[in-house]
Amino acid sequence: MRITESINKRTNDIDKCETIEMVRMINDEDKSVAFAVEKELQNIALAIDKAALSLQNGGRMFYVGTGTSGRIGVLDASECPPTYGVSEEMVKAILAGGIEGITNAANGDEDSHEAGMKDLQKEGVNKKDVVVGITASGRTPYVIGAINHAKSMGALTIGICNNPDTELSRIADITIAAITGPEVIQGSTRMKAGTAQKMILNMISTGVMVKLGRTCGNIMIDLDANNEKLYGRAENIVCNLTGTNKDTARKALSACEYNIREAVKLIENGDVK
Repeated sequence: MRITESINKRTNDIDKCETIEMVRMINDEDKSVAFAVEKELQNIALAIDKAALSLQNGGRMFYVGTGTSGRIGVLDASECPPTYGVSEEMVKAILAGGIEGITNAANGDEDSHEAGMKDLQKEGVNKKDVVVGITASGRTPYVIGAINHAKSMGALTIGICNNPDTELSRIADITIAAITGPEVIQGSTRMKAGTAQKMILNMISTGVMVKLGRTCGNIMIDLDANNEKLYGRAENIVCNLTGTNKDTARKALSACEYNIREAVKLIENGDVK
């Protein structure tokens, strides 16, 4: 039996205990997730370095998954354009069942190697690209089909799973296997396994974007400001980077449609009065 499907003896009585004890159980289990991820830092770093090189050379990065794993991929990919100002095509999620799979589990597609292969074919995946397969079990047919197709096209393949010695680990170029153990509720991999996957994708996308020069130190210099909160954040960023005041930052940003890099240049060149 896969570790993620086994019964957690520490939470056998979760349905009989007081609520405070229930949440303590969940919290105690969650504490172990970061340590499971820590054991995979070398592989995460390797994935970041190789993925960044591919994207520097004009490639794209695809997250492929089903169910919870796929939805986590959608979440991470969707945050890259507004946070780092990159094209929506640079980091893209492919979820079994398409957009409807966000709210409805696409069990049929999950069980199909061919569906995973065809969804990647539609994207024209090639040797420049990176394909990240996400599956707690490490054996989901949809993901395996996608990874096999990506390999056949010469793309870099990265596998993220939560079990040891999986089919995914045997075919992916790089495997990140955070062994999070039995879930609080048997088989509910939206919990610890899903948390680990989110942490790993956070590291990969953040690390790649830093490598691509999409930050200045730890500042989001390519932030896409498109609402009041982000206008204010952009103004604060310009103030921090140039030492200017809010009024000057606002004038500079207004002059270049809230492009932070351009606003900083205007102020540094003395072009804002």
